[in-house]
Amino acid sequence: MKIKEKLPIVLFDNQCYLCIKFAKIVDFFARGKISIIGHYSESGEKIRNEILDESALDMFWYIDKKRAYGGRAALFPLVKSIITTKATKTSQTKFDAECQQDCKTVKAVFVRSTSLITNSKIIDLK
Repeated sequence: MKIKEKLPIVLFDNQCYLCIKFAKIVDFFARGKISIIGHYSESGEKIRNEILDESALDMFWYIDKKRAYGGRAALFPLVKSIITTKATKTSQTKFDAECQQDCKTVKAVFVRSTSLITNSKIIDLK
């Protein structure tokens, strides 16, 4: 399947406990209107290679037809999309991935939470 067929997309770290919880919340509120894809999945790697740059793994991304929004810059477009998008995706998101490191510690949660606030990027798509 081509990337454009999956738009809009939320790309998240599927090896991080907190990020998986965030993706589950987004998926719940989006009710199937947004594709939720892990950074380390086959589709996620393809998206990172074709659309994003070296900062791809530093934050979650919201990708629509015109732009890829990373971190803090993605919050408003993501909420807007959840509210206004009417089309429903057919694929079900699986959140099977588990943490590869000790990601439930207070330090890890703090680092991930602050990365959302400190990281922000917008990439125009061609």
